[in-house]
Amino acid sequence: MPITRPIEPLTGTDEELRKALEDAFLPALLPALAQATGDFSILRESLRPPGVAPGVQQGGMTPAQQEEARAVAFEALKKLRDGEIQAAEIPIEEALLKITAWMTGSPASEDYIPLLLEELAPEGQDPRAPRWRKDPSIPFEVLIIGAGMSGILAGIRLKQAGIPFTIIEKNHDIGGTWLENTYPGARVDVSNAFYSYSFAQKIDWPTHYSTQPVLLEYFQECAREFGVREHVQFNTEVTLLEFDEDEARWKVHVRRADGTEETLTANAVVSAVGQLNRPKYPDIPGMQSFEGPQFHSARWDHSVDLTGKRVAVIGTGASAAQFIPEVAKVAGEVTIFQRTPNWYVPVPHYHDEVPEGLRWLFAHVPHYAHWYRFWLFWNTTDGLLSAAKVDPTWPDRSRSVGPENENLRMLLAAYLQMQFADRPDLLPKVMPDYPPAAKRLILDNGIWAQTLKRPNVHLVTEKIREITPAGVVTADGVEHRADVIIYGTGFQASKFLTPMRVIGRGGKDLHREWDGDARAYLGITVPGFPNFFMLYGPNTNIVVNGSIIYFSECEVQYLMGCLKMLFDRGQRALDVRKEVHDAYNERIDRGNLERVWGVATVNSWYRNEKGRSAQNWPFNLIEYWQQTREPNPADYEFI
Repeated sequence: MPITRPIEPLTGTDEELRKALEDAFLPALLPALAQATGDFSILRESLRPPGVAPGVQQGGMTPAQQEEARAVAFEALKKLRDGEIQAAEIPIEEALLKITAWMTGSPASEDYIPLLLEELAPEGQDPRAPRWRKDPSIPFEVLIIGAGMSGILAGIRLKQAGIPFTIIEKNHDIGGTWLENTYPGARVDVSNAFYSYSFAQKIDWPTHYSTQPVLLEYFQECAREFGVREHVQFNTEVTLLEFDEDEARWKVHVRRADGTEETLTANAVVSAVGQLNRPKYPDIPGMQSFEGPQFHSARWDHSVDLTGKRVAVIGTGASAAQFIPEVAKVAGEVTIFQRTPNWYVPVPHYHDEVPEGLRWLFAHVPHYAHWYRFWLFWNTTDGLLSAAKVDPTWPDRSRSVGPENENLRMLLAAYLQMQFADRPDLLPKVMPDYPPAAKRLILDNGIWAQTLKRPNVHLVTEKIREITPAGVVTADGVEHRADVIIYGTGFQASKFLTPMRVIGRGGKDLHREWDGDARAYLGITVPGFPNFFMLYGPNTNIVVNGSIIYFSECEVQYLMGCLKMLFDRGQRALDVRKEVHDAYNERIDRGNLERVWGVATVNSWYRNEKGRSAQNWPFNLIEYWQQTREPNPADYEFI
């Protein structure tokens, strides 16, 4: 069955329509109905949602607003069902401005219109697909490293443009992080309506935030449906890339599963290895002395039965927050070693199934799924970016960095106080003392507090001194005995492209050039490394604003523009100019210093060993979209 399916004819009795409306997300349904019926009077000012805050349902609509909105929606649904649709009398661009102004509560910038026309394209259309094809007489091949979300996307676009490509994948199958991270409780922390390709929207996600098996199936389905899978060489790892200046081609050294080595060549190389694929282990004395099983959450050992065992978990980051509640259900005892507490964002429906009525409406109401996606785009992305802004006049930056960041801190602190009201002994241990968004925010539906309150769970905040054959010893001298140790200590996010070596023009070694401080123009290209493109490269991670898939689609759009620019000019390779690269990175650095993660002192993978944020994008989403729509030839030297 195709991933994206056409909207089904709207049928059903009045009673069935009313029942479906009980499950509707109203702030997105009313815009969809206004567009579908051409009746923009549906968007009454009295029904406009006041905005979104963590844990607030229906965009903050009051019960009275919700009742009125359902009544308005019911009448509109009957019009659609009965064929009483009036043609829209205003251009689509004006309609989009009207709807977005109603949804966001402020006049929408016309700058957003081209983006919205892409995001809200009718079912079955793909505005971001290349509208050109390579001349078959031009010899040009691309090699992609990694068959995860970004690698699949690059393959789809290259195939649409008629450009031969090969994907090298170190694992046995497609899926990237969703293939590797199989720990219990693994799921995405961005709603699936936004964590999915814009051109491959599903309307039948089983849950709002899908689990690892569902996401793995989605990306594997996309690879099959778009004909990418047959281009993948599995169980093969790239060890070295070398640019041949005479040939203007890359030599790609690979190692197969049986240990044999081979050299491939390509005109261009696309790195789609991501930032979060190499586990990071802590540096604790005695780790190798432990006599029981021990493993990292990203390399979960499913052969180890945790039933009734004493389990020590080191780390409480995003992955640990997901697997610890699952482990606690079966283990005899769980001891959690926490260095830094997290800020938790209340999302009551985080683990919930998508209600039947909502799925029915997605399937039958034109534009509904797209406006739902826009709501998420705005209210969980750019709409929250201001909460991370640094106010240079703010007196005390230890707990917050500005008025909106302080409001967010108070909101999230109140949530923790409510969750642990009956456990005053735990509250000081779980309450962060740093500004929210300085570290990754973690979604929560109440399960974290429920888990820590279990009688078989113990939260330890003493610093770890060493690991012994029998367990973990903390600084106070207490030995916490354990049968199994699980490391939830994250990834080597700032060590881009490791352990692969990349040698460019003049013998430049990329890792030596970076010296632990990775930088790239738009996160994609680096001076001295022609026709080498990165996806999810430096400074393309998002903190409070967006889905990484959105960024990958922008990056691949730029990649395709660069290749077209080469073909149109009859050139072999392009190399970003150093002054362009440097000026861009100076602006990125200034931008990150205006965000909480750039100035807070709390330990975080958002900063590298040099103390710089080499991961995060500090601006709004539309700005990256604008910068990557089409490359500027003046930014590049052509070879």
